[in-house]
Amino acid sequence: MTSSTDRIEREILLKAPRARVWRALSNAQEFGTWFGAELTGKQFVPGERVRAPLTACGHENIIFDAVIVEMKPEQRFSFQWHPCPIDAAVDYSKEEPTLVVIELSEVEGGTLLRVVESGFDKVPAARRAEAFRLNSNGWEGQLKNIARYVEAS
Repeated sequence: MTSSTDRIEREILLKAPRARVWRALSNAQEFGTWFGAELTGKQFVPGERVRAPLTACGHENIIFDAVIVEMKPEQRFSFQWHPCPIDAAVDYSKEEPTLVVIELSEVEGGTLLRVVESGFDKVPAARRAEAFRLNSNGWEGQLKNIARYVEAS
């Protein structure tokens, strides 16, 4: 678990088979269940954009808006998005997105999930520190969410 000004890095050992963790990442509806986004009926397809409202308490006004970059089965899932898009008055499309890369590896006892979100140095200076702080805390919570989700099934 490290971080710099440009990237957030987190990892967690999940007590679940890699195939199960992959399904929780790559199936949009399952992803939405643990991540907190209404992705029912959506699909993750490399090169395509996915938009859906968040369902997490207090974040219902935020839209999950990501472009899927890569889906390498049971190994890597990546997408680009605009970190911390909490102000409805801001047009985040004018900003360069960050890149989220989630990698899976089989280890004794389950699956190691590693997430790296990079590109914060390109976020406008006026909101960079807050976006980094919120997403850093957010990934801590999301790793707990996916652990609960895949370990319960």
